[in-house]
Amino acid sequence: MGSAGLARLQGLFAVYKPPGLKWKHLRDTVELQLLKGLNAGKPPAPKQRVRFLLGPVEGSEEKELTLTATRVPTLIDHPLVRGLAFTSLKVGVGHRLDSQASGVLVLGVGHGRRLLTDMYNAHLTKDYTVRGLLGKATDDFCEDGRLVEKTTYDHVTREKLDRILAVIQGSHQKALVTYSNLDLQTQEAYEMAVSGVIRPMNKSPMLITGIRCLQFAPPEFLLEVQCMHETQKQLRRLVHEIGLELKSTAVCAQVRRTRDGFFTLDDALLRTQWDLPNIQDAIQAAAPRVAAELEKSLRPWLGTQEPPGPGQPWDSKRPCSALGPESHVGH
Repeated sequence: MGSAGLARLQGLFAVYKPPGLKWKHLRDTVELQLLKGLNAGKPPAPKQRVRFLLGPVEGSEEKELTLTATRVPTLIDHPLVRGLAFTSLKVGVGHRLDSQASGVLVLGVGHGRRLLTDMYNAHLTKDYTVRGLLGKATDDFCEDGRLVEKTTYDHVTREKLDRILAVIQGSHQKALVTYSNLDLQTQEAYEMAVSGVIRPMNKSPMLITGIRCLQFAPPEFLLEVQCMHETQKQLRRLVHEIGLELKSTAVCAQVRRTRDGFFTLDDALLRTQWDLPNIQDAIQAAAPRVAAELEKSLRPWLGTQEPPGPGQPWDSKRPCSALGPESHVGH
């Protein structure tokens, strides 16, 4: 059961990270549950060996003793003697979420840890829903941060917000082409632009490929953001700067990742499903799609410059303006 179970733990799967839980704690919890499942299987029947045991002679009334060949179990492989069969298991974590954020978090086991590197190199976009509150500013752009300023927001309308979002999306799309290092006059660049696989190949700030307003009920508004090379702090800062562009202020009340590459909320295991059978089934179900999507995403970039791996994070320290990252292009 243990070795067979381990063989089905080779690949990628997604879990839903609730807010308030650190990604390290989540990873450790998943590792513990997997080890518990691998060690819970019924141990194989112990091996037998022949021993000569001293005993009375059968059918004899006299108290004579003799050596009799007897099969007895070998205790060297008994769990109480050998200990647990599985004591450690490495689980890799993909694009991380900070403790305040929630949503899809991709994990890898076995060769799936190498597939996480392929996901980094494919520069896949991620989807977020970001909830904002107009009328106040805090020191960390979060709703529960230290209050810095209060402002009015009666003048803010849906049309004004949509115009700001259109400016943001347009400027970031221009920056995406610049960071992709493509010659726009070539047929290759045209085909990649049509198929939507243009990706930055060097370090870049957060790049937004799409942004729109889903709900607007002042002081609350809800945005849907497609982006890459982001951090959750940058998304909160984006809400703050949108508030400034609207001649008001805004804080971020929620950041929720709804898609990470080819994993969506439908693929994410809830906390009650973080056990060996559910994770094995999720890995097996996702394996064909993972292979096909990674091949499709990586194929256009074969032979180009090698991008940084997961051990080399993108340059997230640069400030990201709500109007776009053009100020950093060419630096």
